[in-house]
Amino acid sequence: GEWAARIGRLGRGDGVMTVRTEIRPQQAEPGPWLGFAPLKKAALDVLIGKATELGVARLSPVITARTHAERVNVDRLRAQTVEAAEQCRRLTVPGLDPPASLTAFTGCWPPDRRLLLLDETGGDRPLVEAIIAEPDGAPAPPGILVGPEGGFAPAELDALRKLPFVTAVGLGPRILRAETAAVAALACWQMWCGDRTSPTALGAPPDPDTHA
Repeated sequence: GEWAARIGRLGRGDGVMTVRTEIRPQQAEPGPWLGFAPLKKAALDVLIGKATELGVARLSPVITARTHAERVNVDRLRAQTVEAAEQCRRLTVPGLDPPASLTAFTGCWPPDRRLLLLDETGGDRPLVEAIIAEPDGAPAPPGILVGPEGGFAPAELDALRKLPFVTAVGLGPRILRAETAAVAALACWQMWCGDRTSPTALGAPPDPDTHA
């Protein structure tokens, strides 16, 4: 959780604080899951950091036919999720799966959870419409799947569209970079059915020298 504390000593390498009052208890955050094709380092850094800030509950690297960066440093990505969670005052850290093939990813997908496929080829239902159409009684927030640089291969799109839990959606007429598409989709989800946590709901922080 998040606690108020009084600083007793603060040195160059360590410090001592006395914990006083709990400000926010730690609670589960049932956000969407994000499947993504690993990207080059800078783009992947953006995707992981922003996805964590936008409330993703699980991150799944998915190896596709056009994935360029197949080697994924899971420990490094996990450290980035922790850093991003700290930055945005989030009290949970997304789960992080090991890299898996697209077939393995969809084969393990829960059939009662909708998977929104970001399809850059166009002609699909707008993402916002698909999010709004999610029933209030849905067992879990949807998953979002974003492809690699260059998009999914035609055969992959055909196979994905045949899965009963997949809904292909579009983000408009512009071709977005993979990391931009992921952030845009997650922002849409947060706008319509996310936690909508306001700064006041987080509680006014104590004086800087007593907040931990």
